[in-house]
Amino acid sequence: MWAECKRGDWMLWTYAVLYPNNKRELTLARGHCANTVRYLMKDKGSISAVDAAIAFGEGRIDRGELKAAASAAYAASYAAASAAYAAPDAAFYAASAAAHAAFYSARKEKQKETADICRKYLSVSSDDFEGGEEKEEEVNNETI
Repeated sequence: MWAECKRGDWMLWTYAVLYPNNKRELTLARGHCANTVRYLMKDKGSISAVDAAIAFGEGRIDRGELKAAASAAYAASYAAASAAYAAPDAAFYAASAAAHAAFYSARKEKQKETADICRKYLSVSSDDFEGGEEKEEEVNNETI
């Protein structure tokens, strides 16, 4: 299942459920996944947050520094969204529609790319994925 998955978002979610205490490894993978769309990031806060996620995952910064970067990115994103909402500009809406179209066309490619990133940075046990049917049968046949 893990080796064949083509959806990085599913893999990140699955990993977070199976290994909730592996925050650094998960944050490292998330940072590298976000880095695949760095070229779309217009504000320095978002770029800094991605860099901070990778740095946290590599053990170069602590959780406090990561939270500070995330807060700065959120504030910048909120300010940009507020400004965009307030601008009743046809060009904004056209650009937004174009961005959505580009997003959906690139989505499958990015899903595969992020799945490969997850396989590179997230260590999983094959026991968590292989032989699921046999394990279920063993549990069902177990005598109490």
